[in-house]
Amino acid sequence: MELSGRRIWVVGASSGIGAALARELADRGARVAVSARRVSALQDVAAGRMAVVPVDITDAEAVRQAADRVVEELGGLDIVVLSAGYWKQLKDFDAESFQRHLDVNLSGMAHCLDAVIPRLRAAGAGVIVGIASVAGYRGLPGAEAYGATKAAQINLLEALRVRLRPDGIHVVTVCPGFVDTEMTDSNTFPMPFIISAPRAAQEIANGIERRATRVAFPWQMSWLARLAKLVPDNLWTRLLSRS
Repeated sequence: MELSGRRIWVVGASSGIGAALARELADRGARVAVSARRVSALQDVAAGRMAVVPVDITDAEAVRQAADRVVEELGGLDIVVLSAGYWKQLKDFDAESFQRHLDVNLSGMAHCLDAVIPRLRAAGAGVIVGIASVAGYRGLPGAEAYGATKAAQINLLEALRVRLRPDGIHVVTVCPGFVDTEMTDSNTFPMPFIISAPRAAQEIANGIERRATRVAFPWQMSWLARLAKLVPDNLWTRLLSRS
């Protein structure tokens, strides 16, 4: 798929992977609109060459209005990238923090999907790119909330890939490992094979171009996460237990 000239909406583009990907897509000739809550950060990313459409994805009506504005600004919509995310390491189980992960990572994605799927269906074509995580492959202590929402995203995107294929809509699931961003700056645990946000953006853009169904990187972390799924439950518990 040629990205030059494509009308692309990147949600969650004020920093991290979303910001780097918006720049990468614009560099490849795409017409890009960027959204997030932080207006000034979006303007820095856009640098005068992207449409800036602020939105809080936890507000369903605000997302619908933002989608209207994006379509107006770009003259249509070919690809949507859902990159907004929330991460907080849990020292103990915390229902309030868990709910925040649900609101942003899962309900926020659902609000965006609800706003764009009818438009792409009407056009008879389009691409939905969802940024999940290898953290969704297996339960990790401290990442109960984040991992659960990422596992749900992986499942959701897989189901939509089947459902939307007859409508001409292609769904890409992106599962990054550790990426050097604001989100990971506060992590105090080892982050093996960590890569830069610009490199992550290149991986994702390449995946969109080749119409991949899943883009997982770096390959070392992707394979470790896949292998972890094969470890028996009792052994996994013993390996990760603090006791």
